[in-house]
Amino acid sequence: MPRRKKSANPFRYFNSSPEIIRLVVMMYVRFPLSLRNVEDLLFERGIDVCHETVRLWWNRFGPMFAADIRRQRVSRMKGFRHWRWHLDEVFVKINGETHYLWRAVDHEGEILESYVTKKRDKKAALKFLRKALKRHGQADKIVTDRLRSYPAAMRDLGNESSREMGRWKNNRVENSHLPFRRRERAMLRFRQMKSLQKFASLHANIHNHFNSQRHLIDRQTYKTARSAALAEWQTLMA
Repeated sequence: MPRRKKSANPFRYFNSSPEIIRLVVMMYVRFPLSLRNVEDLLFERGIDVCHETVRLWWNRFGPMFAADIRRQRVSRMKGFRHWRWHLDEVFVKINGETHYLWRAVDHEGEILESYVTKKRDKKAALKFLRKALKRHGQADKIVTDRLRSYPAAMRDLGNESSREMGRWKNNRVENSHLPFRRRERAMLRFRQMKSLQKFASLHANIHNHFNSQRHLIDRQTYKTARSAALAEWQTLMA
């Protein structure tokens, strides 16, 4: 009988422990810190890591961790009834040129999808919506702003009847841009569209993992949720 191949260990070529690598990625992506800020904070803890190593680790392991988190969340939420989505796009400068970061957020504040385009026309909205619907399934209601690209794209997809629009109805997704904006300032913006897409998707999934809606729960519940999130983080790619 042929032997079953074991899954390759992603940490096998690195001298540092997986725990340190996970800590580095979490600190850099989750908090508005620069590469050198992370290096200095780790040095205070007795961990001597160069800022370029921090860059290498988040580029190498960040997408793996984010994909693991996303797989677990998609499997739990797919087919969820009475699911309300909020869609919005935010301006992001790359080398002085304006790009658009499209985001889909559900009624609980979970960032479902992040997608970067050069334009915000019907074609871009259609690509974004198809990507979100393919991964997460249909939504009961989809809240948008007054951008005409949304109804044009939803008409092609056949779900225009589920669209809602209102002055304050989309505050949920507009507030979700704030953590990314803080992170963008710490990184001194982005140089390439590819790196923006990579980091936006990565940041969204890690933000979802640690976001416990602290203002809605008591401290003891928050501490329990935080401990569970940290424990789950330590098992990623184990």
